[in-house]
Amino acid sequence: MKLVRFGEAGAEKPGLIDAAGRIRDLSAHVPDIDRRSLDPATLARLATIDPASLPEVGDGVRLGAPVGDVRNFIAIGLNYADHAAEAGLRIPREPVIFNKIGNCIVGPNDDIMMPRDAQKLDWEVEIAFVVSKRARYVAEADAAAHIAGYLVCNDVSERHFQTERSGQWVKGKCCETFGPLGPWLVTADEVGDIDNLGMWLDVNGERRQTGNTQTMIFKIPYILSYVTQFMVLEPGDVITTGTPPGVALGMKEPAWLQVGDEIRLGIDKLGEQHQKVVAFKL
Repeated sequence: MKLVRFGEAGAEKPGLIDAAGRIRDLSAHVPDIDRRSLDPATLARLATIDPASLPEVGDGVRLGAPVGDVRNFIAIGLNYADHAAEAGLRIPREPVIFNKIGNCIVGPNDDIMMPRDAQKLDWEVEIAFVVSKRARYVAEADAAAHIAGYLVCNDVSERHFQTERSGQWVKGKCCETFGPLGPWLVTADEVGDIDNLGMWLDVNGERRQTGNTQTMIFKIPYILSYVTQFMVLEPGDVITTGTPPGVALGMKEPAWLQVGDEIRLGIDKLGEQHQKVVAFKL
């Protein structure tokens, strides 16, 4: 299944994508795509619904992030060997964990706001996953049973805040709009081989990132298992898993994002995003 949330920000409704690519309204079956509806039993029930039996949603509707009310938004840093090399950093011995926060999540095509005093705004195409049920001390072999599905994430980052203002990375990772997710939450049966998905990102029509999940240092089952050795994950939690090379930070002469820039990014089988960088506003 490809699950979506559609409508105005803060008032999204649950839906799914039918075989023709149209949005179908799931409101009669679940209240939202969130922690209340991501357990394996509910996902199995939704998979039995004939999409043709659901109301069709008209064209032009806004897509929200495909999972709502995210309590924990966790990220893994330096998780692609080729990205670590471009950053001039050693491959980590264990996953690097940091936090984004739930209220930086926006829809896949919403604007990215340039933070006040920003100097080095950067992009990162990433594959993320959503937790389906409570996970604590999960064995790697059991990790798949705790994943509701996969989605595209743009881990937007302000590098001056992140690396030059002292303290932890979260300063450069949690600003408003720094977590576009979607367009869809795709269940494992439609994704196939999660370790061989092409990834890309363009800025103003120029290709900046080209990668593949094959070059991940720590694979997704290991990441989920590892994280649950240190914290309990709950249904609806999102973990984004690192980026391939091509970020501005890795350039000899970094081309940081500016107001007016347009970003397109995508991952095989998980869909595409499109954002525009806009000026800070209250």
